[in-house]
Amino acid sequence: MNERPPGTWLGMIWAQDAAGGIGMGGDLPWHLPEDLAFFREQTRGHAVVMGRKQWESLPDRVRPLPGRRNIVLTRDTGYEAPGAEIVPTLAEALERVAGERAWIIGGGQVYAQAIDLADELVVTMIDDVYQVDVRAPEIGEGWTLVAREPGTGWTTAANGMRYAVERYAVERYAAERHERTGA
Repeated sequence: MNERPPGTWLGMIWAQDAAGGIGMGGDLPWHLPEDLAFFREQTRGHAVVMGRKQWESLPDRVRPLPGRRNIVLTRDTGYEAPGAEIVPTLAEALERVAGERAWIIGGGQVYAQAIDLADELVVTMIDDVYQVDVRAPEIGEGWTLVAREPGTGWTTAANGMRYAVERYAVERYAAERHERTGA
């Protein structure tokens, strides 16, 4: 699939360490409560699309993610994910959210499949390197950094971790966004 349904806005959101790592053993290799709160704020009220492993990595108490339409990708036709919609492909997931806002929330394989279809990337950059077994997709040509909070520096979390949030727009929308928002 190389396009998404008309009228559909697709974002991707993740946190990564300074070397592009996003996960270890089905979990985050760090604990950053401020980023978890940011993730909830950004995705609440929208569809979230994730792979089966990502679904299984969510704590039972937040599965399905509350206040969001949860869509899980798996080729296992008998898979059960109470409270979520099961689909076999990213194309089918995107058909289900046609005309809506949706977020890709992981894991690595789903990010790699979706990056060429996304409108925006929201990436929490963590100023440290961790042992990981899953990496973020490469933010390559075609993407423009449109905002970074806090500017060129770092925010220090309550637990001492340093992080910043970067927003990237696909080039076809970056100029339009800049005109509209000045970012």
